[in-house]
Amino acid sequence: MRPQQFGSLWILRFIILWTPPMLVLGLQPNSQGHDIGFFSDITSTSGIKITITSGHPSMKKLLPEGMSGGVCLLDYDNDGLLDIYFVSGPSAGEPSEEAHRNRLFRNKGNETFEDVTSKSGAAGIGWGMGCSVADFDNDGFEDLYVTSYGPNILYRNHRDGTFVDLSQGSRTNHSGWSTGSAWIDYNNDGLLDLYVANYVLPSSVIASRGKTCHYLGFEVMCGPKGLEPEGDVFYRNNGNGTFTDVTLDAGFKVTPQFGLGIATLDYDNDGKLDLFVANDSSPNFLFHNEGNGKFKEVGLQASVALNGDGVTQACMGVDVADVNNDGWLDIFVTNFSQDTNTLYKNLSRGLFIDATIEAGFQDSFLPMGWGANFIDYDNDGWKDLFVVNGHLYPELDGGTSELKYRQAAFLYHNQLNGRFRSVSEFLQYGTHVGRGSATGDLNNDGRWDLVVSNLDSQPKILMNRLKNENHWLALKLIGTRSNQDAVGSRVTVFVGKTRQVSEVRSGASYLSSNDPRLHFGLGSASVVDRIEIRWPSGHVQEITQASSDRLMVVRESP
Repeated sequence: MRPQQFGSLWILRFIILWTPPMLVLGLQPNSQGHDIGFFSDITSTSGIKITITSGHPSMKKLLPEGMSGGVCLLDYDNDGLLDIYFVSGPSAGEPSEEAHRNRLFRNKGNETFEDVTSKSGAAGIGWGMGCSVADFDNDGFEDLYVTSYGPNILYRNHRDGTFVDLSQGSRTNHSGWSTGSAWIDYNNDGLLDLYVANYVLPSSVIASRGKTCHYLGFEVMCGPKGLEPEGDVFYRNNGNGTFTDVTLDAGFKVTPQFGLGIATLDYDNDGKLDLFVANDSSPNFLFHNEGNGKFKEVGLQASVALNGDGVTQACMGVDVADVNNDGWLDIFVTNFSQDTNTLYKNLSRGLFIDATIEAGFQDSFLPMGWGANFIDYDNDGWKDLFVVNGHLYPELDGGTSELKYRQAAFLYHNQLNGRFRSVSEFLQYGTHVGRGSATGDLNNDGRWDLVVSNLDSQPKILMNRLKNENHWLALKLIGTRSNQDAVGSRVTVFVGKTRQVSEVRSGASYLSSNDPRLHFGLGSASVVDRIEIRWPSGHVQEITQASSDRLMVVRESP
């Protein structure tokens, strides 16, 4: 993970980048008259008093020390409130197991949380990296998969507030260095299968011990360039608590790269769920679902393997949304410092274009991006964007460079014209070493909130406090013929001449998982004209004249 060399077109990007920000961005309400909201930091009163650790806080000697910190939102006890699971690594300063275990916090319903890690049995072992959430056994309770530098863990929800470690028996306890994970029913048998991204072979990490590289005059740890990548793994759900490695048979056996963030999406609108993998310092993967139990890697053909200049980027996090409400899902990827984050705009017919500068993301050049979340924070019907930043090298805080280890986060407002405007000053966030991030409605008020995992410090719980007249609708889908979680379902909401598209997915951002419920801002509309749900089974279900400002639970019809 290190700065990239740029093609000749970067000169134009550089000129645009250094346009004075006040000429590009404004702080007044946009031309459509929409309000600009803010988020309130409630961490100190939330009951979440932990430090996310991973190695020594002031010097990262090995690459895994800078990479931990996923966060997952799940309702593990089915009480209708989102709970939070934080993944952490060991701390050089706190050798006790208690100090560095993963943490599960139960939502008490009053914007406070209770640490239930010990009673839940989900503290984890080893060096945690990230997590994803899915009901893999279709029993109506969310299960949890934790990736690690070391054996991964599959926790089955025991339906009594506790989890059981099924890793070894399920054969999903990959023992390399795993990062992102995502669930997908690739063969439409109603059972969720599991894709696991891997990063660097542990033997290569060990071989790098004691070696140093140079960055801005500092001696820092080396990697991932010069280290050996580890191939990703794909597991088929057998339906009896076990999984089979079908990486080769399913078409996922490709040249190994440095895999990190993962997101599923039907990018070509053919009714079959595809899969995107953000790779660090190497071309990204886009696996097209061929519909016969096979995938084909088409990242270069679809123009998402490289940026618009035709060069690789050091990609970390990813999120997916239809940012211009044209019915085609777009992809956003976060990247290393001194390189912009990238928005891949979907042109339809399986082709994307790099729309980063057009969208106004040139201010992402200096910071280092990790978690990313599309979120309609003002309920105007257009997806806004939250991005978490923080550098890899603590040594930067001891130098004179404007680059620092702790960095501010970004909040962008969707301008409805293909551009985004930074409104980051409305975040109560400060500067941190951000890693994973997730979005969801923590207090069920119809305004989506944010949770951030900050390395070497406390996490952040950012509550959406915007008050305006805009309406909203949330959907919780329950599959019957499809998988229980309805992962892979596509929902289209029609209001007047506007349509919004969203999909149920597990695994996104940086090694994290969002609220599985789908959220639609409706602007001034108090009634949704029509809702179209395309289930993974292929069944299409319609609902007309749905009232707003509520959570609808929709079960797949026979």
